[in-house]
Amino acid sequence: MDAVRVSALRERLAGTGWLEAVGGFAGSLRRSVERRGAGELLLVGTEAYEPWHLAAHLEDEAAWSAVPRLAPTLLRHRPPATAPTHLAHDLRRLTEAGRGATVLVVAPAAAGGPLLERVQDARRHGATVLALDGAGPVAPSTDGDLVDPTGLAGPTDPADLAGLADLAGLAHERLAVGTAAEEPFDLAQHLVSAAAGQPVGRRSALGRLAELAGRLASAPSLSRW
Repeated sequence: MDAVRVSALRERLAGTGWLEAVGGFAGSLRRSVERRGAGELLLVGTEAYEPWHLAAHLEDEAAWSAVPRLAPTLLRHRPPATAPTHLAHDLRRLTEAGRGATVLVVAPAAAGGPLLERVQDARRHGATVLALDGAGPVAPSTDGDLVDPTGLAGPTDPADLAGLADLAGLAHERLAVGTAAEEPFDLAQHLVSAAAGQPVGRRSALGRLAELAGRLASAPSLSRW
């Protein structure tokens, strides 16, 4: 994702309400990790999708914004035995998560039963659950059909839709993205991480997107991912 594409998307999404939704979701993430008694941020994807990029972006934002708890612990479904320590955490950490923990689930398609069960355990024990998923937001068009105001179509497979619905029911807050292609979902993660790095209420959604374009054009990565 480069600065030119981010700037173009900024113009395309202005006035759709989608950037404001991203800003609201990112604000919830930041408040969750900054609240009194906050614990670690647990980041988990599906069995088929590991959110490496978001892990890297959040770690960078944690350094830039001086909010250490924005740096996530990435949980993996099947970490190899040779994985370095910071990449060797599995889903058992969700069962152990309790009050103060924040669980961020990233699911472009169905989350899957085992993951949903672990997320449910975490919520039952007091963790805050946030979901970034691939369902596309829809709104009625002038002819009565449903349209996606962002132009990003979500999954249509019934199994995927059911899995995303189950995840939505577990999440305290959810951002539905739409994943006609990998790039829009990746961009949404850029936007969420960039917005989470800003103090809540300090910047407009369009301002955050402009800043992201600048960072992509010039800022070196600080990530170990």
